[in-house]
Amino acid sequence: MPLLPEEPQIHESAQGPRATPATGRPAPTPRPVPGPRSTASPRPGSPGPARPGPPVRKNASAEPSAASPENRSKPQIQLIPASPDGALDAADETVDLLLDTGRAPSDVLVLTATGLHPLAAHELSFGEAAYWAQQDAAEDVFYAEAAAVGRAANRAVVVVALNGGTEADAARILPAALTKATALLIVCGDPERVNAALGVSV
Repeated sequence: MPLLPEEPQIHESAQGPRATPATGRPAPTPRPVPGPRSTASPRPGSPGPARPGPPVRKNASAEPSAASPENRSKPQIQLIPASPDGALDAADETVDLLLDTGRAPSDVLVLTATGLHPLAAHELSFGEAAYWAQQDAAEDVFYAEAAAVGRAANRAVVVVALNGGTEADAARILPAALTKATALLIVCGDPERVNAALGVSV
């Protein structure tokens, strides 16, 4: 019998203030939380389902050979008329415009027809291994001389500065640059030389 007074005290406190400060959770409110939580995660990605639009082109035959150059859609070609002296500046302005309009730096490869771009020369001053490691890291715009186009990795956008060289050089550089672009090839140079090198009228 002396033990009974302790029990009613426990029952009274449990019955009255169920929202105890020790737990801190009001029983009626947390139940609707599962609904908003499921919708809260997609919100930061804004219209998430709209972005995966391109992968809709799923074909049974395209899956094994999607990476092959034959099945890859041809990149668009854009021409920015520029003299050999102004081609490098035109290429730099093009890169700035691409980045300003939302293109990721890792999407862009810049090739110079003759000589190194000043940024490439600067990076090469730290050693060739560190220079090419930047391309493999794919975190920024990569600058290379067209003579090394074979070693350059494919990128969505390739910008070529025809800042010198002969027509034969252009005829060698531009088709090679076209194979490195997966979406867009932008050539800064003389329109006649560009058209002759690519065999198209841009």
